[in-house]
Amino acid sequence: MFVVMAVTATEAEINAVKSHILSEGMTPFDHQGAERVVIAVVGEVGPRKQHLMSKLSALAGVEAVTPISRPFKLTSREFHPEDTVVRVLGATIGDGSLTVMAGPCSVESREQLFETADFVAAHGATVLRGGAFKPRTSPYTFQGLGVEALRYLAEARERTGLPVITEVMEPNQVDIVQEYADILQVGTRNMQNYSLLTAVGRVARPVMLKRGYGATVEEWLMAAEYIVSSGNPNVILCERGIRTFETYTRNTMDLAAVPLLHHLTHLPVVVDPSHATGKRWLVKPMALAGVAAGADGVMVEVHPRPDEALSDGEQSLTLAEFESMMSAVGPIHGHVRDLHGDPVLAAQALEVGVGEKH
Repeated sequence: MFVVMAVTATEAEINAVKSHILSEGMTPFDHQGAERVVIAVVGEVGPRKQHLMSKLSALAGVEAVTPISRPFKLTSREFHPEDTVVRVLGATIGDGSLTVMAGPCSVESREQLFETADFVAAHGATVLRGGAFKPRTSPYTFQGLGVEALRYLAEARERTGLPVITEVMEPNQVDIVQEYADILQVGTRNMQNYSLLTAVGRVARPVMLKRGYGATVEEWLMAAEYIVSSGNPNVILCERGIRTFETYTRNTMDLAAVPLLHHLTHLPVVVDPSHATGKRWLVKPMALAGVAAGADGVMVEVHPRPDEALSDGEQSLTLAEFESMMSAVGPIHGHVRDLHGDPVLAAQALEVGVGEKH
């Protein structure tokens, strides 16, 4: 449930409500909106629901107590109507601008990373991606350079000015990865690794949470709830394709998830057409499609010589292909700025003549 405080509520009244929630064995999470504070009550309510709602309603400074039927609370639009904007170094994600995360699937060498990083930075990328620890289907394929790759990524950040995103695979890697990276990525195989979600929720680094390849939207948002409820509000969602009966692409890119998520949650959403399609020639059209659907950004794999790549070369753009994609994606983004934010509220605003853009 949510406790909506009156506009005139004092700090003492807000603290008194939070203290009462704690005394009931629940956890309060407060959000300062444009006009008032909303407090989410998180925990097992059970049969006490009506009794607790009645007691909270009677407290000074409380305007209303409203139930919420969805299992995700802190990531919901009801609790946090405004879009979450994630800021890291010079990049801003979720403010209506276009985020482009680009770089090699795996950091193979210092030279390979620098060549790629210099090019994508010069052609409009806003975040540098690169894999240090690689979860591979086969134990016999390249598993990444580990800490050596993290050091190269940190060097590339100093060289280009781009913040760095890389994957963390288990809780005991979180400290070392956050030392070098600016954004921590939780991959599809770890979307429901709850100990890892809790661990990244306790660090002062934004987290990009990729959708599990067999996960529903609700399961995905519940995974994000673990991170936010652990103390980290800076979560980015990444649609990277789900596993279906189709075999001509690596996965099936769920474009409808983009506007759906903008309606359900305040968190920014990016798409990963490289993993969604598994085919280099499909990456550009699906990147454009993701942006046209209202995505806050795209994540693509780029390699100077994809045919020589140690991992995922078949889905990595060449440098020239990345340049071509960037020349096309900007104009598309310029036409769909009104798709950012909640598309349902935007439509309602247009119906009554408000016409606000989110």
